[in-house]
Amino acid sequence: MVHDLAGPMPGTLYVVATPIGNLEDITFRAVRILREVDLIAAEDTRRTSLLLRHHHVETPVTSFHEHNERQKLPHLLSRLRSGASLAVVSDAGTPAVSDPGYRLVRACLDERIRVSPIPGPSAPITALVASGLPTDSFVFLGYPPARQQARMRWLNDLKDRPETLLMFEAPHRIRATLADSLSILGDRHICVARELTKLHEELLTGPISEILMRLPEARGEFTLVMQGAEHDQEVRVDVSDDQIATEIGLMTKDERLSRRDAARRLARKYGLSPNEIYARAQRAAR
Repeated sequence: MVHDLAGPMPGTLYVVATPIGNLEDITFRAVRILREVDLIAAEDTRRTSLLLRHHHVETPVTSFHEHNERQKLPHLLSRLRSGASLAVVSDAGTPAVSDPGYRLVRACLDERIRVSPIPGPSAPITALVASGLPTDSFVFLGYPPARQQARMRWLNDLKDRPETLLMFEAPHRIRATLADSLSILGDRHICVARELTKLHEELLTGPISEILMRLPEARGEFTLVMQGAEHDQEVRVDVSDDQIATEIGLMTKDERLSRRDAARRLARKYGLSPNEIYARAQRAAR
């Protein structure tokens, strides 16, 4: 990369991961960078100010969130072009992962302004490694659609994906999303993580039907880790006759499948024959 020696050298944009809860979960390098840059662009200046005070960082802070991202972008790019170095941080975790920052990173790369990621906490990865589900192949999906019809279609598109599924969900939609997941994906093994790294951290693991019964009061953001579709693999989660009958009922009612198609889907899911699925559903109905 060649620069005009008569003009200023561009600064650097640092994409800095910050704690998702516990303020001690930040790297020495991240604290140093936050002290050294000329400006910190923060999703929530009040929340970031608490972190900065805790670590004795006195760098100026400006707001940079989804509602002003487009308006602030030209100003931040101008500062970088003039030689200033900036750090972008989100409310918690790694910026640009379902948070502001993507457009700024893209604009810097387009203008050949250096972008330096400062790694650290990430709620999806933190939940994944504590879930007990496979970590060799996974996909992060952000937030499910807020409206039920769109969410059901979204889940239906995921039902055959073999990777472990990671997603966020808001507290007022968590129960509805889990119920829709049970209907579309079946009673998969999941981990529901809440208040990660905080005093009241809670991780619930088990089949979706069980988690729905154990789900705590809906407060705080939720991170979901969900078992992927199983294709000719041994099923880890045992299934009862009652659950088979329930899933057949949901498929025939909500998805309007025939009992035959529902039995075939469950047979593939649980490694059983369609005849055994029928037999176990009949036992549950007695």
